[in-house]
Amino acid sequence: MSLQDHNAPPLNPLPMVVWVLALPMIAMEVVLQLADRGLVGGAAGIGWRVQAVERFAYVPDLMRYFWANGVWPLDGMHRLVSYAFVHPDFTGALFGVVLLLALGKMVGEVFRWWAVLVVFLGACVVGALAYTVLLPGERGALIGAFPGNYGLIGAFTFLIWVRLAGTGTSQFRAFTLIGTLLALQLLFGLLFGGGLGWVAELAGFVFGFFISFVVSPGGWRRVMHRLRNR
Repeated sequence: MSLQDHNAPPLNPLPMVVWVLALPMIAMEVVLQLADRGLVGGAAGIGWRVQAVERFAYVPDLMRYFWANGVWPLDGMHRLVSYAFVHPDFTGALFGVVLLLALGKMVGEVFRWWAVLVVFLGACVVGALAYTVLLPGERGALIGAFPGNYGLIGAFTFLIWVRLAGTGTSQFRAFTLIGTLLALQLLFGLLFGGGLGWVAELAGFVFGFFISFVVSPGGWRRVMHRLRNR
């Protein structure tokens, strides 16, 4: 006969930092969904999503203008991270938030709260800058949480990589997840068309993986210790 803990929560609790990132996305999408249906904001509310995109999306040409003129206004620089909190539609927001909750839980149970922020927000920044630099002719705006989520995938890949290093198993297996995601993304792009946002997402993954050598518990010393004792 098994004993049950009746005081245990029905769901495994998420690290608070994950909610700090997810709740603004959820709140934004709830408001925009209500506005799209005319339940808030009246007639003007129907255009709130467009206004949100105009205000928070990352626009590469704007960053190029800042760079060319040597100006860095906070009113524009916030777009390096704010684009992650607004999505093009409900489906995009749903997938973005679900991935954030799942990946944030797995990474947040190992990483400190500030390290999760560094990984997610840093991946957003690096992804946006890579999108600007590597695609000099690209003018399409970036919106959505996926570059940040790919940063968390990078951190999760790092955790698997470290674990495999201690077992003698091939560490290339750690990259199975990102390989599968990129293959699926390529397939969907061929079938349904798609933009070049994958450049920002891949850059976010690379950032998340390598910054984990620094911000993970024990950092670089822990990794080197495991590699020496294989």
